[in-house]
Amino acid sequence: MSLNYILRAKKFKAKKSLGQNFLIDENVISFIANNAKKDDEILEIGPGLGFVTEQLIENTSKVVALEIDKDAINILNKNLKNKENFCLIEQDILKTDINSLPFTKDKIKVIANIPYYITSPILVHLLGEIDELTHKNRDRISEIILMVQLEVAKRIIANENSNNKEYGQLSILSQMYCDTEIIKIVPKNCFMPSPKVDSALVKFTINREPKVKITKLLKRTVKAIFMARRKNVKNSLLNAGFVNVEKALEKANIDKTARGENLSIGQIQKLSIALEEFN
Repeated sequence: MSLNYILRAKKFKAKKSLGQNFLIDENVISFIANNAKKDDEILEIGPGLGFVTEQLIENTSKVVALEIDKDAINILNKNLKNKENFCLIEQDILKTDINSLPFTKDKIKVIANIPYYITSPILVHLLGEIDELTHKNRDRISEIILMVQLEVAKRIIANENSNNKEYGQLSILSQMYCDTEIIKIVPKNCFMPSPKVDSALVKFTINREPKVKITKLLKRTVKAIFMARRKNVKNSLLNAGFVNVEKALEKANIDKTARGENLSIGQIQKLSIALEEFN
């Protein structure tokens, strides 16, 4: 651990209401910063006290940081005010159109150590919904490095062959337009204050095309089959208001006793096509 980061973090009163846990491990901080290249333009969400920010500024051509904590903003302005390639904006990412930010490149990278309780809303904001073929924020991003709880990271990268408690709507959302991988496990003692659980860095590489062809009922189908995890696909779809479910399952060559966590993205897409035919 870096004594410098520890001392600086101790001077700041972290706000539980904002889910603040400051990364103080210099090796992890360097690992994150080294994922960026000299010609990259970076959107950093939640820079906090600026430990990662400082290295990103040295490693890249431009860093635009969004922060909502006024106390953290004061510290960032004091420490980084003379950095020409740094722009700090007091703004909520969930209310931000990335195209309105002062970037010059067509594609940017996102680095974020966010409050864990808003992981899903932020992913939806950055990537769009499952059935959004074009999305103004996603279309501007080439890569996302996101710090999340380890349990959430496992859900993000899960597929039909994973632990069935991990694979679900978040997995589909994350992987519909991205390749996802856990690139580093981050123990809880790497933060101050220390959270109750370990974390992980997840890398999202944005693809130009979705994993499967977007269909009219795809989003509704995904939501239905994962809404009640203990129910089989047939009952889940019936409960969601679909009709002729057995015909659709037969058409898609899916066993009516299967559960949602047993179906690949491709199978779910085929099912949505069959449901569209019979509904």
